[in-house]
Amino acid sequence: MEEYRPALPVSALEQDQKVAFYKKTYTYLAFSVLLFVVVEYLFLQVDFIVNIGLQMIQGWTWLVVLGLFMLATNYAERLALRSKDKTMHHAALFLYVVAEAFIFVPLIFIALQFSEVNGTAVLTQAAIMTLALFTGLSAIVFMTKKDFSFLSSALTIGGFLAIGLIVAGMIFGFHLGLWFSVGMVVLAGGSILYQTSNMIHRYEEDQYVAASLGLFASLMLLFWYIISIFLNE
Repeated sequence: MEEYRPALPVSALEQDQKVAFYKKTYTYLAFSVLLFVVVEYLFLQVDFIVNIGLQMIQGWTWLVVLGLFMLATNYAERLALRSKDKTMHHAALFLYVVAEAFIFVPLIFIALQFSEVNGTAVLTQAAIMTLALFTGLSAIVFMTKKDFSFLSSALTIGGFLAIGLIVAGMIFGFHLGLWFSVGMVVLAGGSILYQTSNMIHRYEEDQYVAASLGLFASLMLLFWYIISIFLNE
C-alpha cells in the first residue's frame, strides 16, 4: 500500500522544484499578458464591443459590472486552486483573461483618445510603471521570504471600502478623482505582495496555473489604476 504523503507548499520543496514551479507560473503569467494584449486589440477593432464598453461606465451599470467582475475573480481563483483538473485550470485562466480584456475596453479606448489629443503615450508609460512596481514588490517577497497572508483582511476591507466610495460617488454625484486612484494603486500593491506570498507559502507544486491567475488579477488591477492616474493628471 502506497504511503500517504501530504501535499507540500512550494516553500517546502527542493530548490530545483521551486525554480521549476516559479518558471511555470511566470511563463503562464507572461502568456496571459500576451493573450490580454491580443484580445484587447481585437475587441477595440469591433465598434459594437467598444460602444458596449463605453455604455458600461455610465451610471449604475458600471457598479454592476464591477460587482460581477469581483465575483468572477473570486470564483476563477477558487476554481483554479481547489480543482485538480488541469483542463479546468487552463479554462479558468483563459476565460478570466478574456473577461479582463472586455472590462478594459472603455479605459483603453479613452487612454488612446487621450494620447492622440495630448501627444502622450499613456499606455506605454503606464505599462512601464506597472511592470516596475510589480517587479519591485515581487522582489520584496522573494528576498524577505515573508508570509504576507496577514494582508487578506485588509485587502478585503479595502475592496469593500472602494465599492462603497464608488456607490457614494454615484449617489451624490462627486468624482472620486486622483487620490482614489492612488489609494487603489496602494491596494493593488498589497494584493501583489499577498498573491506572490501565496504562490510561495500556500500553493502546491501542481497549482502554477492558479498562482499565475492570482498574480495576473493583481497586475491588471495595478495597471488599471495607474492608467487612471495618468488620465487624471
